[in-house]
Amino acid sequence: MDSTRRSFLKNAALGSAAVCAPVLTQAQPTPSATVAGKIKLSVSSYSYWHFKGEKFPIEKVIDEAAKLGLEGIDVLHRQMAGEDNAYLQKLKKHAFVNGIAMTCLSIHQGFVNPDKAELKKHIDHTNHCIELAYKMGIPCMRLNTGRWGTIKSFDDFMAKRGIEPAIEGYTEDEAFKWCIDSIQQCLKKAEECGVLLALENHWGLGSTPEGMLRIKNAIDSPWLSLLMDTGNFLENPYDKLEKIAPQTSFVQAKTYYGGGVWYSLDLDYKRIADILKKVNYQGYVSIEFEGNEDPFTGVKKSVDLLRSVLY
Repeated sequence: MDSTRRSFLKNAALGSAAVCAPVLTQAQPTPSATVAGKIKLSVSSYSYWHFKGEKFPIEKVIDEAAKLGLEGIDVLHRQMAGEDNAYLQKLKKHAFVNGIAMTCLSIHQGFVNPDKAELKKHIDHTNHCIELAYKMGIPCMRLNTGRWGTIKSFDDFMAKRGIEPAIEGYTEDEAFKWCIDSIQQCLKKAEECGVLLALENHWGLGSTPEGMLRIKNAIDSPWLSLLMDTGNFLENPYDKLEKIAPQTSFVQAKTYYGGGVWYSLDLDYKRIADILKKVNYQGYVSIEFEGNEDPFTGVKKSVDLLRSVLY
């Protein structure tokens, strides 16, 4: 090959490389903007049914989420019409064809109980619900710690700001042990099914960030994380939300248009959004509308509010 041809090929290669090379001086998006763009907005089926009156079908929640341009729904287990496989697969298909992800299955169980037989019932129920989530393609499941149950009426419990005495003869340290041991008995099923367990600040032992982190740190499993409910720390919420934010894998955002069913909080969602962005949260924020206003208008207002601070 003569020198003229070699020179031409060399220059051509260098020219191609220059065209393909990235422009290193191009401005990059700021970290906060990047995170904001990755947070996805969802809605809880609970927003449409507060345990009173006729259940609002999960299929209709999917339809409403699609109309609002949301990316997912958080399914309340007690709101489901059944558990047979045909129903589960129908929900999964209906969500898929509407472009909606089923993001989380929120169940009710509790591990604060000295009765071993009762604890086993709740462990078995939790493992059963993990399998339901797996069949529906839901990758996350909400857990509660449970509570003492010494105040029987939930309305009375709320009137006392979620604080109740222990069962006589037992201590909070014992309750933490029951809860930790019970969750550990659900981790094998969670890993097998690929369902991340998310422990919510939902009264009981989870009513403080310290209680939530005590459980999380004692178990230290990649299949247990925390769920941040923005409305369940009734006093000084922002410092508490900030403490659990680094371990949070799912967020439920309470809103109270028309006044809350049990209470109302005037939450600063710009501040909450900043807390999430600070820890590089990139998952779902699921609206939990808990107001007395018609849910069709209350949820829409909630969507507008969250979009205004997240994006």
